Amino acid sequence: MADFHTLDDLGDLSGKRVLLRVDLNVPVKDGKVTDLTRIERVAPTISELSRKGAKTILMAHFGRPKGQPAEGLSLAGIAHSVEQVLDHRVHFCPATIGPEVTEAVEQMVDGDILLLENLRFHAGEEKNDPEFAAALAKNGDIYVNDAFSTAHRAHASTEGLAHLLPAYAGRTMQEELSALAKGLGNPDRPLLAIVGGAKVSTKIDLLENLVGKVDALVIGGGMANTFLAARGVEIGKSLCEHDLAETARRIDAEAADKGCAIVLPSDAVVAREFKAGAESQVVGVDAVPTDAMILDVGPDTVEAINAWITKADTLVWNGPLGAFEIEPFDAATVAAARHAARRSAEGLLVSVAGGGDTVSALNHAGVAQDFSYVSTAGGAFLEWMEGKDLPGVNALRK
Repeated sequence: MADFHTLDDLGDLSGKRVLLRVDLNVPVKDGKVTDLTRIERVAPTISELSRKGAKTILMAHFGRPKGQPAEGLSLAGIAHSVEQVLDHRVHFCPATIGPEVTEAVEQMVDGDILLLENLRFHAGEEKNDPEFAAALAKNGDIYVNDAFSTAHRAHASTEGLAHLLPAYAGRTMQEELSALAKGLGNPDRPLLAIVGGAKVSTKIDLLENLVGKVDALVIGGGMANTFLAARGVEIGKSLCEHDLAETARRIDAEAADKGCAIVLPSDAVVAREFKAGAESQVVGVDAVPTDAMILDVGPDTVEAINAWITKADTLVWNGPLGAFEIEPFDAATVAAARHAARRSAEGLLVSVAGGGDTVSALNHAGVAQDFSYVSTAGGAFLEWMEGKDLPGVNALRK
């Protein structure tokens, strides 16, 4: 974290107005928040600022209102859930900028927490409009970003504000950046990456970046089928992007040139139907029936993956190895995740995982808490793995 100012660099906060960017884009059903994870992630930063006497002003987006107020997308309903997690009163202002916000901020006392209305009710947020950023900055003395999950977007509240006020990384941002540095920035080696998911087309940049950085790359999920087919393997009715065969061969060649071992399935779990309890069998990848589809990697492949996990000092993971949502096609993902979790819990492996399906898969395996770090950032985590600059992170650099 030498490149970034953190809360440790802040002096006396008594009476200071702190504009804090957080991620409150939480799932809501029938008006109730169904998953508090993102609120829980930012709670330490909010509580610390409040405890130190700051007037903490929360900024967040919710949904996709397209630059204007939209029914059902107000943050008013989220405020109560934030209160519950913090066990602290949270005031709500039905505006984001302007006189109403100024008045609400003027009424705050040290330690107060104020949540502003949805940033994306203003077109200037996603356009990173300088006037909108300036209007936000008018109500703050200090800017803190604790929303890594939005850092891949150059918006007014994630990038613009950081140039207008003294800028700091919150505790969640600090933790995320430290974990990512251990994952790909300056990792202990051997460094292993596991990349799964349905389509190669969504992860070409990711794969091309990783083959130049990791010692071994495990490819699972539907993506592996495309690589197998590119190598001339018959994969029956399996999900496959045959038009990307040349891309797969190019990535194979890049990996060989850079000394990165590509680990593909040697056996697979196949079925004729994609449904729970479907009749399945384990076959070698060279013996997939023409009327069957690959829905998970097989036990021999899991053994090979686990051997790499045992050998590795660092693991980065994005995407499941099979169709983990439906049993029994979750077996490989669960087995590999539990092995990685055991190694991590024993202090033998630094494991960094992220991406929506990945988080769900690790929770399904019951091991998310045992990984060194599990990012809930989604797109920002993926772009970091692709080696891309994140505007919201770069704006925080000293």
